[in-house]
Amino acid sequence: MNKNEFSSLPLSPELLTVVQELGYETLTPIQEKSIPLLLDGKDMIGQSKTGSGKTAAFTLPILNKLDLNERSIQALILCPTRELATQVVNEMRKLGRRHEGLQIIALVGGQPHREQAQVLEKGVHIAVGTPGRDLINREKIDFSKLETLILDEADKMLDMGFIVEIRNVLKALPVKRQTALFSATFPEEIQDLSRRYQKNPQRITIEETSFEGSTIEQYVYDSDKNDKLNTLLRVLQQHPANSSIIFCNMKSTVNHIAEVLEQQEVSAAYLHGDLTQRERDNVMTMFRNGSHRILIATDIAARGLDIKNLELVVNYDLPAEAETYVHRIGRTGRAGKAGVAVCIADPRDTLRLLEFETITQGKMIRIPLGFKNQYGLGKTFKESPMQTISISGGRKDKLRPGDILGALTKDMGLSGNQIGKIEVQDKYTYVAVASEVADTAIEGLRLGKIKGQKFQVKFMK
Repeated sequence: MNKNEFSSLPLSPELLTVVQELGYETLTPIQEKSIPLLLDGKDMIGQSKTGSGKTAAFTLPILNKLDLNERSIQALILCPTRELATQVVNEMRKLGRRHEGLQIIALVGGQPHREQAQVLEKGVHIAVGTPGRDLINREKIDFSKLETLILDEADKMLDMGFIVEIRNVLKALPVKRQTALFSATFPEEIQDLSRRYQKNPQRITIEETSFEGSTIEQYVYDSDKNDKLNTLLRVLQQHPANSSIIFCNMKSTVNHIAEVLEQQEVSAAYLHGDLTQRERDNVMTMFRNGSHRILIATDIAARGLDIKNLELVVNYDLPAEAETYVHRIGRTGRAGKAGVAVCIADPRDTLRLLEFETITQGKMIRIPLGFKNQYGLGKTFKESPMQTISISGGRKDKLRPGDILGALTKDMGLSGNQIGKIEVQDKYTYVAVASEVADTAIEGLRLGKIKGQKFQVKFMK
């Protein structure tokens, strides 16, 4: 038995079955080194880059020792953003799908407190949250049975100024617990946290021998400030893509670009910190599903968002730090697929571009921009390959992706390649269908039943 395979781990039969079902075979370096330590109850610090498999690294040990009969919080995972917290919850539910009765809650701002209080009253096993006031000030949260604390992307939480909140959370937790920090970097603040709140932690450092974004082609186009928006339109024409993210440094810039693209009836959405959690979730659902071709976002989307088949990343504004640049462009070129990353730069940005080239170990390509249709985007950008349908039932109604797939294929005669991502949440389900059959699909769902039940269905906009 190969020691770097999941089958070599002393995990429960249920977990080994799930990882096999999900097609997980070989452990990533961070998983290979950290899972045995966590299974053994050790405190640890894991230093590796985003996207290295850290979520599974801490989720599997947590699930392995979870007592499902004890309806109280046994593990708490702190994340820097709501988006990352949501992603962690989804991954944990996927890995814990054979744990009957498993309850996981996201404790993040922007969600109805009453609903969360009701869920907490019934009892949950795992909580995932951001270290803001919403988490600290909730009197109904009982951490007395907590055994494991995970700080995911700890360096990012400190960068965002959460040190006081983190310390307040730590004070509310049992002293006797397992604590693990996962971080891409190891600044002095992380060392201080470790000294204060961990017991003989084992430190794991995964050295990156090369930038794993080697499948990413990096381009740079010079533009002065007054012509920047026009340059962006020409970049989108020169690098046509079904799925693109445009990164900006400020919310006002995001809003301005969104307004311009809306005027041109382009299939686009925007994401920044002023949106409610529900609005953010809806935007990301539709973007992941292919119902929007373009997402304009601040760096709230640079970490923690796993978007399959993202073809193009545009840095409309250059980030201040090289590490942020790596996180941005790391949204594309994933799982060995090709990707394109573009910088729109001022001629005075030469030193920063050199820094980006150094950290990615890649050379930026400079070619002229074309002039075809330079003041507007064509018909292709106005059409989305997929449309997203919202169904008023979810996990609490015992719906599963297979139920939705069966209703669309067996009952309505759609083919499997006309159906995209199916996301089943607690109270809602979202399914992407090819635009050319979207009307047929929604009409069939309105007239028919799923698992013998009628649900309200509508297009998401």
